[in-house]
Amino acid sequence: MTFSQPPASQPQSAGLDKKTSAILSYALGWLTGIIFLFVGKKDPDVKFHAAQSIVFFGAATIVNIVLSILGSVSIIFSLIGLVFSLFVFVIWIMAMVQANRVGGARAELPVVGKYVAPYADRIANSVN
Repeated sequence: MTFSQPPASQPQSAGLDKKTSAILSYALGWLTGIIFLFVGKKDPDVKFHAAQSIVFFGAATIVNIVLSILGSVSIIFSLIGLVFSLFVFVIWIMAMVQANRVGGARAELPVVGKYVAPYADRIANSVN
């Protein structure tokens, strides 16, 4: 009897395949990123998507909080916050579509991926 490694599309320990795990790591922003960082720890691509979600949406949450506080002082900051929230929403949709398109393989976020990817790699590699 010979044994071979299962194909990449085989379910992980959570019962989800690579593509679904990658998409879901963006579903609720940094929250699902944290979950899938640990659930998908056997697949480096899923860990990358999860870490990328944590870095991008975590930073976006902090910026939104700061803009909300400043928005109470000036209408300009409120408008900037609105535009920033729209930008984050578009990136969120694009991230899930891209994760679906590449089948869960490692792919940088659209527009901001080159800035986020180095930090995502560090986080993904730190979880064993």
